[in-house]
Amino acid sequence: MDILFLLVPLSVVLVLLILGGLWWAIYRGQFEDVEAEGQRILKDD
Repeated sequence: MDILFLLVPLSVVLVLLILGGLWWAIYRGQFEDVEAEGQRILKDD
């Protein structure tokens, strides 16, 4: 039972880090044009 006092806050921190990373990626424009990146690697420049 004592392990829950450690695991619950750690899981909350992990969720906040994941949400922060997702927010950062969206804010920086990582998902703006996903199809162009797929086409870019196929071009032979």
